[in-house]
Amino acid sequence: MGVVAGGVVGRRSQNRQWLQQSRTAAYEKFLQAFGAVEMELRGAYVDRRVPAIDWEPFNAALQSMSLVASEGAMTAADQICDLIEEFTILFHGRQPSDLDELRPIHAGLHEAHVRFVNAARRSLDPSQGYLVRALGGPSPWHGVESSWTRGDGSLGSERGNASCRDATEATAPDGLQQSDSSTAA
Repeated sequence: MGVVAGGVVGRRSQNRQWLQQSRTAAYEKFLQAFGAVEMELRGAYVDRRVPAIDWEPFNAALQSMSLVASEGAMTAADQICDLIEEFTILFHGRQPSDLDELRPIHAGLHEAHVRFVNAARRSLDPSQGYLVRALGGPSPWHGVESSWTRGDGSLGSERGNASCRDATEATAPDGLQQSDSSTAA
């Protein structure tokens, strides 16, 4: 009887470990693909050119996530997808000419990125604190605005998001302050 119980417990542990490793890989793949798409869209907008996006990695990452992601991570990824679609619509049949069109989409992408990172972190380890800012993702708005204002079409260091600070205190969805000294995902 002990051998059977030990086998069941061991198998459950292996399944949990497999799921955590698979989720980690899927989340990393999605964040990398999202970053590439967002940077190309933002760069094309500021450069006033048609974006050249390779959608295959982004779609493959979504497919991988659909196999293993938590419900919270899937919901947050879906919000990112909706905003990416809104961003691409700005290019339909015209060249964007108004930075104010981008501001709400950019803000939404920033917020959705942080929501996704928090959902992914919590699905991997529920003891992870909430972040108010994550490394990578959409650049600070002032970088987009200054590139647009310069009119030279160059994003410089903002193309890769030069912000390297991570959040040390965050507010959880329930309003409680939490401290998190770990590095951002």
